Amino acid sequence: MPPQPRYAQPQPFQQPRYRTRVRWVASPPPGAWPARRAKGAERYAGPPSYAAIPRWGFPNLTWRSPTAVPGTASDVASPLQRVRMIARNTAPMLWILAVLGLVAGGSEIWRYVLLVQSRASALNTGVVATSDSLLLTSSLLTSVFSLVPVVLALWWLFVARVAAADAVGENPPRSSRQVLAGFLVPVVNLVMAGSIIAELEHAVLSRPSARRPSPSRLVLGWWAAWIVNWVLLVVVLWWRTQDGVQAQADGTVLTALLDLSAVALAVVTALLIRRFTGLLAPMDARKLRSFRVVKVDGAPDPALRAVRSHGGVR
Repeated sequence: MPPQPRYAQPQPFQQPRYRTRVRWVASPPPGAWPARRAKGAERYAGPPSYAAIPRWGFPNLTWRSPTAVPGTASDVASPLQRVRMIARNTAPMLWILAVLGLVAGGSEIWRYVLLVQSRASALNTGVVATSDSLLLTSSLLTSVFSLVPVVLALWWLFVARVAAADAVGENPPRSSRQVLAGFLVPVVNLVMAGSIIAELEHAVLSRPSARRPSPSRLVLGWWAAWIVNWVLLVVVLWWRTQDGVQAQADGTVLTALLDLSAVALAVVTALLIRRFTGLLAPMDARKLRSFRVVKVDGAPDPALRAVRSHGGVR
């Protein structure tokens, strides 16, 4: 018996799980639209002319340097711009330091007055506690906060040296290491610091490099305040090692003098930075005022001329 053929069982129709979306876009074939005509160059008809004298114009102001554009060479601030920027931040810090030093010096003087009064009578506990709190707080704030203006002043000094040297087209007379050592190394800084400031003033004033620096009264006053402050600091540190009630009283007076000398040094430094910055970069953007013409009163009417026809000879 021949084999019987097998027939597959019919399967139910299944819809596809995902359908493909097709979007038909119709576009005209090439050449369906006429080509546009090329626009020729316009004929030069000469400079513009006005029927009357123009009443507009540029304001009579000093031109300022363009704004720095990020990502370009103008994005890097020049030494003069950096000097002005650092000076704006350093001067307020020095004045704050002067106020804190004045408070600390006043606290030391108050402490000495209480010591003198304690020899004849007993002191009030509240007054002594207030004096101790004020003295401790002001001394701590002055010592900690003094680091900020010192760092800013040194930063300003290094940038000002570069700016002054660039202005006269020469190199700074000393290297950065010599300047740093001249301000931070004890004993050496008593002589080198004033010389460095005098050299900076010499360059700021654009004096000949072959000429010997002649420091001004402001520089000499700063130099004297610098020496007195360092000498008093050494004396106070040595005096604190002495024992006895009289030594403590004398140490209080010396500390008050040290605080007052620090106040004088901070004030003179602020004045010095302001003067040198004004000489290096005399133009301050904050001091410039922009003007614009709102209206003109009492001006005579401009004389009109005949209107030229279009295309006429100029």
